[in-house]
Amino acid sequence: MNTGSDGSGEVAMAADETKGEPVLGSRAPHFIKARRMLHLSWQVGVFVVGLAVVVAGVIMLPLPGPGWLVIFGGMAIWATEFVWAQLALRWTKRKVTEATQKALDPKVRRRNIILTTVGLVIIAVLVGVYVWKFGLAMPWNIKE
Repeated sequence: MNTGSDGSGEVAMAADETKGEPVLGSRAPHFIKARRMLHLSWQVGVFVVGLAVVVAGVIMLPLPGPGWLVIFGGMAIWATEFVWAQLALRWTKRKVTEATQKALDPKVRRRNIILTTVGLVIIAVLVGVYVWKFGLAMPWNIKE
């Protein structure tokens, strides 16, 4: 096959991997990919394990625990085998990187600090008025 270069195809593959984007597809060992039923069983196992981790993460969202971290861990497990999960993780990483860069912008950062300060001052004033009017009594114990 003519690839348009004098070198072997391996050099082109290595150049694609050095761009920072890993190759999409299954990362199962070669001996598993060589046998169709074994590979299908492998994929079912990876899907079930990833699903269990994602469900545990969803359960942790309202309960104590690192819910989103566990959900992304389950997605990473799926991404070892499924292209759709790899693409979803790439999109998520890109959006997180964009949000991080935007948050580090000095103008946005200054605005966030000002809004946080104003919010804290408003909360402090409201708590002060409540304590001045009712003391340290809980709201459900006030008889007025």
